[in-house]
Amino acid sequence: MNKLIIDATNKNIFLMIITSKNVYNVSHENSKTNYEKLSILLYDFLKSKSLKINDFSTLYVNRGPGSFAGIRNSLSLIKAVHLVMRIDYFCFSFNDFSGEDNIKHENIPYLCDKFSIKKNLINPIYIS
Repeated sequence: MNKLIIDATNKNIFLMIITSKNVYNVSHENSKTNYEKLSILLYDFLKSKSLKINDFSTLYVNRGPGSFAGIRNSLSLIKAVHLVMRIDYFCFSFNDFSGEDNIKHENIPYLCDKFSIKKNLINPIYIS
């Protein structure tokens, strides 16, 4: 099944699609304008790969630490998708994977399983 990763905690908004055959990603400048149109950026990315949100079995979102606006908007988007489409999600932090070397976004699903990250739980970590 397809997996979607959203990370808007750093200087770029990062989106990744993991399918059984391919891995696709795109990044956008992390700006106020892009925060406000995160759902449009996601829609355009999915459309470019001929996918729809209901093609995904699991969503992953970085809960921080990082930008307050990026975390807030990405968590809101994931929560809305979950409520409407009933797609499970995992909120991860790279801090959750202590002891792992060279963590990459494409390894997030595996790492969430390995470190027993709970589904549908949001605990944001903001940098003040």
